[in-house]
Amino acid sequence: MAVKSKWKRIYKVLTLFFSIFLKIYWYKLRKKSDSEWEKLWLEIGKKFRKTLFELEGLLIKIGQILSIRSDLLPHAFISQIQDLTDKVPPSNWDEIKKQLENEWGESLDYHLQSIDQHSIASASIGEVYKGVLKNGTTVAIKVQRPHIQSIIQTDFRTLRIIIWFADHFVPVPKGFIQFNVLFKELKQVIEQELDFQLEMKSLIYFKERYKSSSDIVQIPSVYKDLCTSKILVMEWVEGIRLSDEHQINQLPFSREELAKRLISVFLPQWLEPGLFHADPHPGNILFSPEGKVIMLDLGMVGEISKKDATNFQTLIGSVLAKDYTKAVECLYHLEFLHSQDNSRTMEKLMAELVSFDPSQLMEADLLKLKLEMNDLIQALPIQVPTRFVFLGRAVVTIEGNLRNLVPDQELLELGKPVFMKWLQSQGSNKWSFLWQWAKSQPLFHIIHSVTDFLQAPKKYEMVKETEQRRLFQFTIIENNKKRCFQLVLIGLIGVGYSIVSSQDLLWQLSGGLTILSAVGYGICGIRLKKWMKYMQEGR
Repeated sequence: MAVKSKWKRIYKVLTLFFSIFLKIYWYKLRKKSDSEWEKLWLEIGKKFRKTLFELEGLLIKIGQILSIRSDLLPHAFISQIQDLTDKVPPSNWDEIKKQLENEWGESLDYHLQSIDQHSIASASIGEVYKGVLKNGTTVAIKVQRPHIQSIIQTDFRTLRIIIWFADHFVPVPKGFIQFNVLFKELKQVIEQELDFQLEMKSLIYFKERYKSSSDIVQIPSVYKDLCTSKILVMEWVEGIRLSDEHQINQLPFSREELAKRLISVFLPQWLEPGLFHADPHPGNILFSPEGKVIMLDLGMVGEISKKDATNFQTLIGSVLAKDYTKAVECLYHLEFLHSQDNSRTMEKLMAELVSFDPSQLMEADLLKLKLEMNDLIQALPIQVPTRFVFLGRAVVTIEGNLRNLVPDQELLELGKPVFMKWLQSQGSNKWSFLWQWAKSQPLFHIIHSVTDFLQAPKKYEMVKETEQRRLFQFTIIENNKKRCFQLVLIGLIGVGYSIVSSQDLLWQLSGGLTILSAVGYGICGIRLKKWMKYMQEGR
């Protein structure tokens, strides 16, 4: 690792965070324009990216996870970190050899006929080596990087400090971003990748899941006897990258057929209860010479529980039936909403979103509408759970793979027959209702009357005006809280100076200012809490 010293890592990360915090606070005090904020977030993103590459380790992974949280972070910042690659220099071979022998409890010669001493892939958590077992079978051996556990523990301690500070002092209304929830999600994802036994179980799970589809999907086999929490031994699989156009064109299937195979493999992962591949970038998804889809690197997987699948299906059914009360309840159960205090506003927002018929609007109006909807949504305590963020990331990544594979094809048209075939295979569950509805209602917008459409802009303006009033009320309270905080700091500085200079009058004035400001800060905090709890239509 570039920076191994524990205290040096902590110092660099904390310095980065506090410098970012001070800049943001200064910009808020100076009430900078949107264009200046845009430049600031670009600058912060570049500095953040540079520090991540310098420190490597867990921080690269955190950067990758944050890069898909566009629901929480500004676009200018996201744009600087969204293409982070998890590639670091390989470890010293002697350390890797020691790691293997410690985990197996035997010398390498006991299990292996040979092993290449140069890694074929090296990331922040693990490295992959090519080896040959005693029986002559070629295998891929994934080894956890030596010392990565201590580095990650150091980074987690640093993150706890940052999260605590952000939760208490960053000027974001609590409930809008759940910092502690975000930290737990980050920790859960990283710990999952650290345990290679979990990746082994994921490989076995997908191997079993696609057992009946072995003609179109290939999952590497695992050698369980040689796998530990730090070692993963898998079947060596050769495949063709999607970016290798010459080799792709040599396959016995057309690009369109390969794209359909890709959709048929991943679509059920996104719609059915169970695990899904959360990182299907072009390096992890290959095609075999027979045209099979090869899935590699299952260290990062997400899971759709039966409860989530049921709520998701109920959500779609509720939207189609215009039962927005039920739809908002589903969003709450899916953990997109952390409270139901804003249920009435959410119901109205969903009604207007569904009521709009995009075919009736010009492209410029759609862009304006999208921006206005984004502003409105950001004024509500919505936070996308990590499992759905990873699901969204998987969908977007596969979409990118498909566009590279068939750049001239319309993806919706390409996926429609695959989707319909999947729907028909679902039997009597709730998706059959959607299938029947889709057959009887060829156009989605006809479920709404012309009157609803004509009244939609007016209703939307009313919802937006209500949210603007609430935001204005919040801004007033928040600004008062900031002023009180600044006065507390001034008072404390005055108290310190009066003690040094032995000025009793200054001490009394500064002490009084500190106490009054602290009381004011507490009152504003209580009012903000009540504002979040009782934010309803009539206020």
